[in-house]
Amino acid sequence: MGAQTSAMIDDTSRPRLEAWLAEATGATRVTVADEGRLGGGAISLNLAVTLDVDGGPQSGRHACVLRAQSAAGIQASISKGQEFAVLRAAFDAGVAAPEPIAACADPAVLGAEFYVMRRATGVGAGHKVVKSDQPQRDLARELGRQLGRLHRAGPDTPGLGDLPVPNPCPALDAVHAYKAWMGGVATCDPVLAWGLRWLEVNAPPPGEVVLCHRDFRTGNYLVKDGQLTAILDWEFAGFSDPMEDLGWFCARSWRFGRNDREAGGLADREDFYAGYEETSGRKVDHQSVAYWEASAYVRWAAIAILQGRRHTSGEEPSLELALTGRMLPEIELDLLRHLKAIGTLTTEAGVG
Repeated sequence: MGAQTSAMIDDTSRPRLEAWLAEATGATRVTVADEGRLGGGAISLNLAVTLDVDGGPQSGRHACVLRAQSAAGIQASISKGQEFAVLRAAFDAGVAAPEPIAACADPAVLGAEFYVMRRATGVGAGHKVVKSDQPQRDLARELGRQLGRLHRAGPDTPGLGDLPVPNPCPALDAVHAYKAWMGGVATCDPVLAWGLRWLEVNAPPPGEVVLCHRDFRTGNYLVKDGQLTAILDWEFAGFSDPMEDLGWFCARSWRFGRNDREAGGLADREDFYAGYEETSGRKVDHQSVAYWEASAYVRWAAIAILQGRRHTSGEEPSLELALTGRMLPEIELDLLRHLKAIGTLTTEAGVG
């Protein structure tokens, strides 16, 4: 058991956690076996736990994940209570999200807000998922279908009242957020300043707003024997333009070297788009997706800056966070490549 794990679930906190879980699940008694920290998750702390539940509707043994806010979160993420509500809405909509079990907003239990969900199995590491010799067209199409189901939810979906609704324009709201996350870098870094201005000038008009994952990408889902088993990491979810999730999924950043397969390093965009159109009830707007892919690079750059600051500030020293911060030049190059490819890389933002 690692130091970070034992700091959360130890001899003092375990009885509180077990008592809370018993009440939350309607059980007579719950015993928690802590199996250590799971890999991945730079924003949240993910602990593998096994629950032995006596009595109540969930009696039995359950392999679960306890997901809590890390020591220093970032502005881009939502609270664990909001994340649990999103996970519930996605699961109820038929999305392959882990089954949510219970959420706790009382920091007296474990020292941080957290929730418990069913544990899924499979491979999640992006560089392993994309290494197939042949395009994974079926997987890309299924991921499109899953995203289409998610995008059926919107601001009127029960349980999502705590999520802010963008006003008036999701694209411009996003630019405003990126600037806030970047701070002074937004004006002193020429590529980012140019990219932000391009996004402002070329923002699509306000339209339909749906529940977006906002980190729907290779590396945030699990695959077993070529089949999708779960979509993970819902901490950035929120209401936005549905094309935002498609642009993010297809961004070069998440192809893990398979740049010949633009849909997440798996297959062609057409396979992913076809699955999306099957279940979403809308057509893919290719021009809007191109805009949101440009936005994805700027957003990823902003998140990299935030992650780097968590390390350099001394608040949460971490090699992973430090290395993420050092990815900024690569992300900027991807932004410039994308804008050149869509024919808008000129000397003046918005002129193409």
